[in-house]
Amino acid sequence: MIYQDTLEFAEGLDALDELSSFRNEFLIPQYHGKDAIYLCGNSLGLQPKSTEKYLKAQLDNWKDLAVEGWFQGDDPWLQFHQRLKQPLANLVGANPEEITAMNSLTVNLHLLLISFYKPNTKRYKILMEGGAFPSDQYAVESQVIYHGFKPEDAIMELFPREGELTLRTEDILSAIEKNADELALVLFGGINYYTGQLFDMKAIAKAAHKAGAYAGFDLAHAAGNVPLSLHDWDIDFACWCSYKYMNSGPGGISGIFVHEKHFNSPQLKRFAGWWGHRPDKRFLMTPGFDPAKGAEGWQVSTSPILLMAVHKAALDIFEKAGGLEKLRQKSILLTGYLEYLLNKINHKHEEELFQIITPKNPDERGCQLSIVCKRDGKKSFNYLSKNGVIGDWREPDVIRLSPVPLYNSFKDVYGATMHLDKYLIISE
Repeated sequence: MIYQDTLEFAEGLDALDELSSFRNEFLIPQYHGKDAIYLCGNSLGLQPKSTEKYLKAQLDNWKDLAVEGWFQGDDPWLQFHQRLKQPLANLVGANPEEITAMNSLTVNLHLLLISFYKPNTKRYKILMEGGAFPSDQYAVESQVIYHGFKPEDAIMELFPREGELTLRTEDILSAIEKNADELALVLFGGINYYTGQLFDMKAIAKAAHKAGAYAGFDLAHAAGNVPLSLHDWDIDFACWCSYKYMNSGPGGISGIFVHEKHFNSPQLKRFAGWWGHRPDKRFLMTPGFDPAKGAEGWQVSTSPILLMAVHKAALDIFEKAGGLEKLRQKSILLTGYLEYLLNKINHKHEEELFQIITPKNPDERGCQLSIVCKRDGKKSFNYLSKNGVIGDWREPDVIRLSPVPLYNSFKDVYGATMHLDKYLIISE
């Protein structure tokens, strides 16, 4: 598409956008009585208007049925989690039995590492992207120590080449091959939280398996953002949160994927709980854990129904929108327009004041652009905030902006960049 840097052009794109009506499904933060420009879905998605209705329905069930809500009513709680499996499977490219919603992301990562990080004296190393989100780093450090290894020996972080900002796929694959004899696990984010780089998960999983290692992914910034095919890519396991691009509330319920090839593997250990016991025998209350079929066998604790109701409200919007394919097409246009306008500002000021460190190739990124501010970075960000543009700041000099196709408009993108340009003008 040939973009133009005018308000009329942005509004024209919005008029042609067949997904524009989905903006009305969400509650937009207000700024001086008008909608703020919210470009922070990479951190917390907006609240669907239907959330209150879905939540109230379960509060009413609690009020009217009390404990009988587990077995009675329109949505008996005992099977409520089952209603989330198909919509989630559609979003991440999996079979429904490979999916379950449970816990929070880092808890799920720990539970999955118990099964898929099985070090021995020869194979004990974990390959990660350098600068992974700290929670992943802490989880992996503690798992390595738990197994009796030193993090500095067992964890290999892979960083971009000198002078480059993101990892080359060829370098990831080379590192896997080079360390094949010692690798127990390759663990990457689907999208790096800081740079916004989307990794080639299919290629990484294939290389890991060739090396004799498992392949797992933290999809916090990928699930609900970009199309995924976890089953077909032969990924061993994955986990994600739901409060970013899935719009399911702060601290919302997490989810996991376990490839069906592992369902009956006697080699995989796990930390068990009553909710993961096979449902037809769960209420017999006998000792001896017998896991439920599929990813449900990794469940530990009782389903948090109120969190799942909020999640269901958001997932139903994805289903109504037809899934990620159409959303992805709009996302590429939205993010491309943001990139175009930032480059126009640089050209206007004859200096690269805003350096985009996210890959230029749309196939290597999602909604997010990470922008290094070369002049007055924090002041630029504060100026955006004071003018109703909500983004995200990362030390020391990065603004992250994420135009989300479900609720952001081309006019949003235009408005945000015009505020950045205005700050440069008034600060000179």
